[in-house]
Amino acid sequence: MAEANAEITSNEYINHHLTNWTFGNHPTEGWIVAETKQQASEMGFNAIHLDSMLWSIGLGVLFCAIFYIKEKRATSGVPGKMQAFIEMIVEFVDSNVRDTYHGTSKVIAPLALTIFVWIFLMNFMDLLPVDYLPVIAQKIGGLLGHNPHHVYMKVVPSTDPNVTLGMSFSVFALIIFYSIKEKGFGGFIGELTLHPFSAKNPIAKILLIPVNFILEFVTLIAKPISLGLRLFGNMYAGELIFVLIALMPFWIQWVLSVPWAIFHILVITLQAFVFMMLTIVYLSLASQTEH
Repeated sequence: MAEANAEITSNEYINHHLTNWTFGNHPTEGWIVAETKQQASEMGFNAIHLDSMLWSIGLGVLFCAIFYIKEKRATSGVPGKMQAFIEMIVEFVDSNVRDTYHGTSKVIAPLALTIFVWIFLMNFMDLLPVDYLPVIAQKIGGLLGHNPHHVYMKVVPSTDPNVTLGMSFSVFALIIFYSIKEKGFGGFIGELTLHPFSAKNPIAKILLIPVNFILEFVTLIAKPISLGLRLFGNMYAGELIFVLIALMPFWIQWVLSVPWAIFHILVITLQAFVFMMLTIVYLSLASQTEH
């Protein structure tokens, strides 16, 4: 794979594969598509990763389309292979929701199914040859008059922290919503200020409020951050290993990439499952009213 990029160094090859196709507001050049990694970093927060948006939204639409079509064509008789596979996924997710979530919301099961399948599809892109889609993007860019070396295409959305943290903070918003819905605003504030330390003496209780708030607020904020960074870190490491394998001689690539790809199937599935399960657990805890 890497032989086609022999004119660039190994460091340049790695950086190219780990750089997003970025559009944003550059401090000196205005709204442009970044041609270098430095240009992309100089845009700061006034930028969007076009490849992450393209593949994440595209895979989300693909997931919805497949499930919608199969739902419309579902039969009560002997199911086809695809229908049986989808039913197996739905039953798997539903059983985990029933065992873990102790509230009454009907949104949790569809949400868990969406999270599991969507993240799995995004992670699955990591199993494609690392040069396949980026080289196609470079050729298309060349036909449009762009320098191929300035055309970037990261095809694994879950290796972009913006995507993983965006999903985790969406879950965080749901945690806040369900906490206030089930406990009321006063109950939610009380949960942050009256636990874990409590006292019967009113003065001592007031003095403990700042301590409780700091501890509980840190715990609350840590949930979405750890949820997003866990997925990003595992997938980014997996992608980097594939890129490093692609730098090796062709015959070594097959010796290393095939076993790693087989092992990585477990990793991408496990990461989707962990994100789904932690989402269910966090929302279940948010819905508890025992305190």
